Amino acid sequence: MLAFAIFLVTLVLVIWQPRGLGIGWSALGGAAAALATGVVDWHDVGVVWHIVWDATFTFVALIIISLILDEAGFFAWAALHIARWGNGRGRVLFPLIVVLGALIAAVFANDGAALLLTPIVVAILARLEFSPAAALAFIIATGFVADSTSLPLVISNLVNIVSANYFEIGFDRYAQVMVPVDLVSLAATLLVLGVYFRKRIPPRYDVARLEAPATAIRDRQVFRAAFPLLIALLVALFLTARWQVPFAILMGTAALLLTAIAGRWFSPGHVHVVSLSKVVKNAPWQIVLFSLGMYLVVYGLGNAWLTAWAADVLVWLSRQGDFAATIGTGFASALLASLMNNMPSTLVGALAIDQAQVSNQTQQLMIYANVIGNDLGPKFTPIGSLATLLWLHVLAGKGYRIGWGQYMKVGLIITPPVLLATLVALALWLPVISP
Repeated sequence: MLAFAIFLVTLVLVIWQPRGLGIGWSALGGAAAALATGVVDWHDVGVVWHIVWDATFTFVALIIISLILDEAGFFAWAALHIARWGNGRGRVLFPLIVVLGALIAAVFANDGAALLLTPIVVAILARLEFSPAAALAFIIATGFVADSTSLPLVISNLVNIVSANYFEIGFDRYAQVMVPVDLVSLAATLLVLGVYFRKRIPPRYDVARLEAPATAIRDRQVFRAAFPLLIALLVALFLTARWQVPFAILMGTAALLLTAIAGRWFSPGHVHVVSLSKVVKNAPWQIVLFSLGMYLVVYGLGNAWLTAWAADVLVWLSRQGDFAATIGTGFASALLASLMNNMPSTLVGALAIDQAQVSNQTQQLMIYANVIGNDLGPKFTPIGSLATLLWLHVLAGKGYRIGWGQYMKVGLIITPPVLLATLVALALWLPVISP
């Protein structure tokens, strides 16, 4: 009960953030309480740091890359192209925005897609004078697809990185399993969102109201470097998979190189357009503290009873067959993520899967089902992920206030069918490619 009480208080502080208290400081406070009361010890600190360091710094590097590209106008340029490709037809623009969100989530992670694309979409919708109901449909779709299609690559979600590192899954193997599964998730997302919002999507809009995409580019050097750098990064991630090179090294190198280009380090005396001080200030440094602190709190809760209990549930599911085990693990992970946040839920799931006595094939299905559940589960409730809480905060600043009741009403309707379709795809696909 002590471990659970520490976790509950820590989670409340993380969500509430009284007087602007950073999520990292709240998590570290919970970790300190766990250490002081003996819920965890200093050996556990080393274990947890080994689990989270690569994922945490990879995420920070990825967000720095995203922020620099955003400052340079990269995402606004892409969104304006998409809006023009819609050719004035709302029912074409809607799926194009969803697909753009999926592409950004795949490469720049779910947080990048939700937090960077959303303000741009809001600005474009305002320019097109969409009604509040129509704008809300596009906004919710952007936030939803950021998580529902954050499956294909290890770098697409912090959850993916933690899971891949914990079970030593290479970048190439992970992509082999999850890229096809993610395509099913994208198709299901398009179908469900299209049906749910079909009456809100305007039939026509005025393309003439849109600026030329080229006007969005603020730093041409950074813009020209973006595509070669991203392609080189993805190639490097695939080629180095066999040697298990930490993702943080590759992502950090890419972030440093893009920072050098943005700061004109190679061209002394030239004026740089991108504000590196703003990028550094807005980088998610609190996530570093949060990862260590919150995972320590959850590790203590797992040591107390949660891991053993979850492992027993997984063993019971395995006895129902691999298909049921996959669906059950995914939905159980999603429910846990929606109640306790997907970052600690991921660790609980990983520890339980590692402890559960199941066959290798079943374990592999459970590993990926745990990822899917923790990627999509946060869409049930606003507390399911930090990205969702930040996304709601960004929207409030733009004048779009979505209450928790309104959010859950939509999330509870559109999430289950997408989650189910994705898990079914995993259950059918993984046995086909497994040796």
